[in-house]
Amino acid sequence: MTATTDPTAPRPASADLLRSVFRRHAAGVAVITARGEAGPVGFTATSLASVSAEPPLLSFNIATGGSSWPVIARTGHVGVHVLGEHQEELAAVFARRGADRFAAPTSWHEGPEGIPVLDGVLAWLVCRVVARVPAGDHRIVVAEVVHGDPTGAGRPLLYHQGRFTALRD
Repeated sequence: MTATTDPTAPRPASADLLRSVFRRHAAGVAVITARGEAGPVGFTATSLASVSAEPPLLSFNIATGGSSWPVIARTGHVGVHVLGEHQEELAAVFARRGADRFAAPTSWHEGPEGIPVLDGVLAWLVCRVVARVPAGDHRIVVAEVVHGDPTGAGRPLLYHQGRFTALRD
C-alpha cells in the first residue's frame, strides 16, 4: 500500500486535521460572560483550563470574529460558568449565532463586579482579565479568580464528537 492510499498514514497539518483530532477529545463545557455597554454578552467555551494555583489563574480561548470578542477585548472582568449535564440547551443558546442569549428562559443575575452570573450552574467564578494573548484567529484570555461559588449540584456537561453529552457510569 502506498502512503497516499494508506488510511493510517500521517496527514499533513490542516484545520481539518486539528478539528478531527479534537472531536475525539472530550471537553467540559463552560459559558463565559461579560458586561458590555449595550448589555451582557456571553459564549460557550470548551477551552477552559486551570493555569495556576498561586495566584489562581485560568484561561479560555475566544475567536476574534465572534460577537462577544469586542466586549471581551476591553472588559476588566469575566464570568466563568461550569455547566451541568442538565444545561445542554443553555450551552446551545450561548453557542448559537444571533441568539438573544440572556432572554428567557436563561436565568441570571448581576454578580460581583457587575458580571452576569448564570443561575443553576455547577460552579461559577468572576475573574479579572490579566492577559489576552494572540493565537491565530483566536485570543487566549488569562484571568485571575476573584470571586466564585463551587457548590452547584449535578454532573458536568461534556462536548465530544461534535455534540453535547454526559458522563457515563
